[in-house]
Amino acid sequence: MKRISLSLLVCGSLLIFGCKNEKKDSDEVNSENNTEMTSDMNKETEEVKKIQVEMNAVSDSNLSGNVVFTEENGEVSMTAIISGLAEGRHAIHIHENGDCSAADGSSAGGHWNPTDQPHGKWGSSDGFHKGDIGNFEVDANGNGTVNLTTDEWCIGCGDPNKDLKGKAVIVHDGVDDYTSQPSGAAGTRVGCGVIGM
Repeated sequence: MKRISLSLLVCGSLLIFGCKNEKKDSDEVNSENNTEMTSDMNKETEEVKKIQVEMNAVSDSNLSGNVVFTEENGEVSMTAIISGLAEGRHAIHIHENGDCSAADGSSAGGHWNPTDQPHGKWGSSDGFHKGDIGNFEVDANGNGTVNLTTDEWCIGCGDPNKDLKGKAVIVHDGVDDYTSQPSGAAGTRVGCGVIGM
């Protein structure tokens, strides 16, 4: 009888001990999974950066609008919504200085061209500035939109050849011809917005 009781006691102890270890192992796995999920969520949160740029009229124009830059997974998407322009095509570029203080937008300097390329159409094998976005259509109501996605830019990464921070978006009243140097003969600057953080 004592042997049976002792055997039952040993078996019961092993069962309880085994359950505790199983629970401990399960808790450790759950803890590791939660840490990995939190790390992945933080990584995703860190990867998305966004800057909204308010466009202001310069050179006595009626321009208004905004530009949104969003960086995600190594690419920057640009969406510009512009109003107050004459119907037709207009040029839009990124300029080297985040300064719109001059009444004619000249304080923004020339096109952003950190790699010292000739002016050209975006993506041209003959070369193009990092700020050579190009032309966009404006409808009869004076509204136009621009959409571009590229891995040539970043937001606040510190790389002088890619970082948009501290630059300016300029809209012109004319059309970029993609060949005239150094800026495409796009005419008067009619809108300016600083790309900040």
